[in-house]
Amino acid sequence: MKKLVFFFYAIALVVFSSYTVYEKEITISNIKLKSATTNSLVSLSDYKNAKGFVVVFSCNKCPMAKFYSQRLNQMDAKYKKLGVPVLAINSMDTLAYAEESFKLMQKKAKKDQFSFPYLQDKKQKIAKEFKATHTPQAFVIWKNKAGKFVIKYQGAIDDNAGEPEKIKHHFLMDAIDELLQGKNVTIQKSESFGCRIYFRGEVQKMD
Repeated sequence: MKKLVFFFYAIALVVFSSYTVYEKEITISNIKLKSATTNSLVSLSDYKNAKGFVVVFSCNKCPMAKFYSQRLNQMDAKYKKLGVPVLAINSMDTLAYAEESFKLMQKKAKKDQFSFPYLQDKKQKIAKEFKATHTPQAFVIWKNKAGKFVIKYQGAIDDNAGEPEKIKHHFLMDAIDELLQGKNVTIQKSESFGCRIYFRGEVQKMD
């Protein structure tokens, strides 16, 4: 009986080990994109003292993304001084959607008074690296002991886009707070909703 128990325990260890390898953290390479906020190039390496970053895939048109302009400004004001700046990235296909042009990104950044870089991912490489699928979709990347940035959280900013006074779960801020306290992120992934990012070559249109 003991041998049988040991056998199943050994099998479980193998399965669990395989699962752990499959679910290993995704490392993000250095981002270097042009900012519509300042009209200059911005990269992760510019932030020498950053512990991590809030990366939010957003765009000009998406109604859901529009709800979060002020909240992102507030997060940037709170967390940038703690070493966790906000970066917003527009990865929409500008050939398919003229309203996602850099010029109109600049207009939005000025209108919404963005305090953070609003970056254009014109070749859509960064969205693919993050495996971003829609806007707004939030990620927290954190510097590990090797000095690399890894994804620690992905999903919704919170659980109520249209009525911030009724928010019950601040998924994004909770993840940042836990990481700043040296803890593991309790909710590492949540479901978020918005406009789909269609990569160049796809025939479908954004809803």
